[in-house]
Amino acid sequence: METPKNEKFRDSIGTINEEGKRSWVYPKKPSGNFYKYRSYVSYFLLVILFSAPFIKINGNQFLLFNVLERKFNIFGFPFWPQDFHLVVISMIIGVVFITLFTVVFGRIFCGWICPQTIFMEMVFRKIEYWIEGDRNKQIKLDKQPWNAEKIRKRITKWTAFFIISFFIANIFLAYIIGSDELLGYITDGPLNHLNTFIALLIFTGVFYFIFAWFREQVCIIACPYGRLQGVLLDNQSVVVAYDYVRGEKETGRAKFRKDEDRATTGKGDCIDCKQCVYVCPTNIDIRNGTQLECINCTACIDECDTMMEKVGLPKGLIRYASIDNIEKKTPFKFTARMKGYSAVLFILVGVLIGMLFLRNDVEARILRLPGQLYQHKENGIISNAYSYKIINKTVDEIEDVSYKLLSHKGKIETVTHQNFEVPKQGLAEGSLFIELHQSQLTKEKMKIKIGVYSGNKLIETTTTSFLGPRSYR
Repeated sequence: METPKNEKFRDSIGTINEEGKRSWVYPKKPSGNFYKYRSYVSYFLLVILFSAPFIKINGNQFLLFNVLERKFNIFGFPFWPQDFHLVVISMIIGVVFITLFTVVFGRIFCGWICPQTIFMEMVFRKIEYWIEGDRNKQIKLDKQPWNAEKIRKRITKWTAFFIISFFIANIFLAYIIGSDELLGYITDGPLNHLNTFIALLIFTGVFYFIFAWFREQVCIIACPYGRLQGVLLDNQSVVVAYDYVRGEKETGRAKFRKDEDRATTGKGDCIDCKQCVYVCPTNIDIRNGTQLECINCTACIDECDTMMEKVGLPKGLIRYASIDNIEKKTPFKFTARMKGYSAVLFILVGVLIGMLFLRNDVEARILRLPGQLYQHKENGIISNAYSYKIINKTVDEIEDVSYKLLSHKGKIETVTHQNFEVPKQGLAEGSLFIELHQSQLTKEKMKIKIGVYSGNKLIETTTTSFLGPRSYR
């Protein structure tokens, strides 16, 4: 079945030409109120991104994702493998939040918050405009032969891209290994940490490839979020939309003519200048409707408002609006689906906050040694062997640590020292013996409660099992 003429654009993405080859995008340099506000948001987020690894809260790095050592800091809160359930809930909250935001505002996350868009449009693209010029100059430079001017501009651009990519790779490395570790590597020199330096160069190459060549293809091809729009959006979702009712009217769009009364001719307010297409970073025509390539960057809104102002027509031909708002003039309404996502998000945030308050800074585990049975000792004493592990999630060393039985009368003896220290953000592990008199054994296997003390202060409690002979049940 042949695709209708006005729907043929959906047969291919905006960056592929009729021959099926990559169509390089030369977006016009955007300007306008939305671009100005988006710049402010981007610079704010860039400051956070570059400073977060170097900000410390109670000695903890503000954001740390050390997968190698399984240490994570989120907003200054340290998370260990034992706290993995909290990380999972945090990730689920992030997914639900983005889903809710998409249902309400479409792909606004991509245009305003996504690091890929911020780096591409607010860093690399601006450098490109500065070195090579605006859209027309870039097209002309691309077509001209490799003369001195083209070589100079291209080498300058590629060098600047590589330096920035190297800087970004270092920042991301600080998120993985920690800023203190990174600064130590820099002080020692790359030759003393050759493996890390090679990995850093690989990441630099990846960033360079993405921002120098792959570019908008990340949003169109690699990122699955764009595909979710078809599932999440509905007629009440507020997206960057073209008001086709006003833009087309009875006879459709037409070029602007001076002193023409478009109202009497039935022509729409769209003057078919195609500036909204030229400024689009993913090379789509927003007048065709919502498309997966659209990242809601608002560049087309600014450009259309500028053209409407020049020809004396009302602004807002392209604006944030829902389909129902354009077709029926209905105002925004918080739908049942939006309320459902909000309720789920509220519950998950409440659960996470509750778990964070209940979370201990010290975690102790005492487990019976596998394969070991109880031992009979003189005077009716039964002994069990255990391994212990204490995790210190704080930035302070815990001193004079000892164990005491809380549920029974007995004795705990550690193999090495009776009292020991647990390093900051580290762990202490070893072996111990628990001894109980046979008169306290009410059954073959029973639970006992143990307190972990720092000096005379109880800092954690834990339980374990104690085995005894069957005859004492």
